[in-house]
Amino acid sequence: MMIRPSAALRNDYAGISELAKSTSEPIFITKNGEGDLVLMSIEAYERREQMLALRDSILKAEEERLAGAPTINLEDAWEQLRRRADEMQD
Repeated sequence: MMIRPSAALRNDYAGISELAKSTSEPIFITKNGEGDLVLMSIEAYERREQMLALRDSILKAEEERLAGAPTINLEDAWEQLRRRADEMQD
């Protein structure tokens, strides 16, 4: 976990920006010794948002399955995908 004081944003923005981009990890910014902000690169933020959206989709599908929604086995799913791919090529 990387922690930097808020003064680092004023005094070394370029360094903090490069650190966020090179590590792809969030940087915790403190103000008066207390946690204040979390800073991350746009790329890291977008990956995080994609992961959260995928988890949300998986959770929704699992809730639907548990509620009794119809399901298909893996072989049938692959066959449906092959048919759709063939249709798109025609």
